[in-house]
Amino acid sequence: MPIVSTSFDFDTVEWRSVRDASCEGFLVDFEYCLLSYDLPSGRLDMLLRYGEGGHCRRHRHIASTVTLVLEGEQHLVEKLPDGTTKAIHRKKGDYALAAADAHPHDEHGGPLGGTILLSMTATDGRLFEYFDEQMNSLGTVSIEEYVDSWNRGVAYGSAAVVAS
Repeated sequence: MPIVSTSFDFDTVEWRSVRDASCEGFLVDFEYCLLSYDLPSGRLDMLLRYGEGGHCRRHRHIASTVTLVLEGEQHLVEKLPDGTTKAIHRKKGDYALAAADAHPHDEHGGPLGGTILLSMTATDGRLFEYFDEQMNSLGTVSIEEYVDSWNRGVAYGSAAVVAS
């Protein structure tokens, strides 16, 4: 299992930035750090950091995901199948386990941002599915694609997401 970073020291890990001003409704602006992965088992561990006002792309986790809030806060607004929404607020120290095929959601940090650990298990190799503002699927990303972009030195999602 390749280990990319052996540290949780936010000042020494390698962060990759993703920004997308074209998103309507909120600013896509976050950083992530790949910690380790195991392609045969579909395991990927990473840090995700939101600055003040920064959001992730609208997405859902296809992989089963453990979340641990290390610093600040994490806010999610899930889009439920009946059209309603569910707000989730996690603060430093909170732990969550989401089953595979989670609901699509918008995600961001608190007023001062936030940093979370994500540990994902993608049994079919797919990590995320991305959505546009109208909740149309933009495609999925696999663990292989995510790791490949990291190894090439680019941030996955820094360009338009292409359906796979």
